[in-house]
Amino acid sequence: MRKSRWIGVGLTVSALVLSGCSAGPAGTNVAQDTKAPLELWTRTTPGGAGEQATKRLAEAFEKATGFKVQVTAIFDDFETKLAQRAAQRDLPDIVMNDVTQVGTLKSQGLVREIEQGKIKHASELTEQALKSNQMPDGKLYGLPYSAQASALLIRKDWREKLGKSVPQNWAELADLAKAFTTGDPDGNGKNDTAGLTATLSTKRGYASWYFSNFLWAGGGDFITEAGGGKYKPSMSTPESVAAVQWFRDLGCKDNVIQPGSVTMPTPATNETFEAGKAGMYVVGPYLLPRFDKSLGKDKYEVVPMPQGTKNADVLAEGLSIYMMAGSPNQAGQDAFGDFAISADGQKIGMEGDSAFIVQLPVNKNVDIAQVRPDPRWKTYADIYAKSGHYAPSIPNWTPVRQDTADTVSALVADCKLDTKAELSKLDTKLTATLQQQGISAS
Repeated sequence: MRKSRWIGVGLTVSALVLSGCSAGPAGTNVAQDTKAPLELWTRTTPGGAGEQATKRLAEAFEKATGFKVQVTAIFDDFETKLAQRAAQRDLPDIVMNDVTQVGTLKSQGLVREIEQGKIKHASELTEQALKSNQMPDGKLYGLPYSAQASALLIRKDWREKLGKSVPQNWAELADLAKAFTTGDPDGNGKNDTAGLTATLSTKRGYASWYFSNFLWAGGGDFITEAGGGKYKPSMSTPESVAAVQWFRDLGCKDNVIQPGSVTMPTPATNETFEAGKAGMYVVGPYLLPRFDKSLGKDKYEVVPMPQGTKNADVLAEGLSIYMMAGSPNQAGQDAFGDFAISADGQKIGMEGDSAFIVQLPVNKNVDIAQVRPDPRWKTYADIYAKSGHYAPSIPNWTPVRQDTADTVSALVADCKLDTKAELSKLDTKLTATLQQQGISAS
């Protein structure tokens, strides 16, 4: 039996899952034992490549430091299961999860602040990755260990067959999407291909996640910082409205987005692209091994997203190591985080053709071209460095993402809706969310 841990006063499962309200400061008054084994939770499929890679990293860490680690992989209902353990006052010691969880976990009192002075290799982190884990006050509540950004995957064989060039701007992207939809690029004589596959399901806010690659490039934003750690909603600004309308027209007027997109989470869109039902896909690098196997490496290409009306910004994401509150082995927590972000730890996390947990390194001393000579990975790294755009570290990003996904998905699903009116309604919701979190500029 693991000992119960103090993690804050009055913390309940409903507060964790629904409100995101602060449960008090993360507990630090637990008796320490450097020999206590570390329980590590990672959000990945049990038995899959991610679990294998995490265990490989843990084993290398144990060998290097002597600290013991027990790895548990959970994918379905990860947040709910974490909330249940919080309600039992028995959190795991370490959680490896999305960087967008940093604000939520901090505001719930589930993580402790990370003292950079105790993390030897923190000075080697890229500024971009480090900032993604900092709150507006500059304090660090997560350690980045992997980064990624979106690129455009194109069926190269289709593009060359139709005599088209790699798109450099939105107009050329739309033109290529139309050609893939109407030009029978697979040569089967049927009208059964789409120009673009898009993840527009409302589940877990997928539509917002996907559309961000177009919103930011068009000069729009979900929320805009107004100074002093305050934000204002931005989905009804002229730039955001124009970006939404342009993207919506791909589905409502040009009919180049795959059928059923508004109900599709990422697994379904992955299958659509690899099944030869769509010619373009905006996604991160983690699918390269899968598509190399299912499609063939020679069938598709990886290129930067075309220039939008403002820039070529794309969604930057990352995975972070969270030091959970109430651990009896804080020294072990810090040691694991330090090992994972070191050059050696990063290279271990990048090992293998598919069983890896580090997409793009966050340590400045790791050259991806040396670890992965495949030039497509360098393309992703360059995109991340030049155009990667993280979501802001606010107390709880989840409701912003979810409300935006609901609206974007609805606008693509129902072409009769008024774009400006729906986005104005969305901004009203976002204002309420920002006010609830105490960061509204109004």
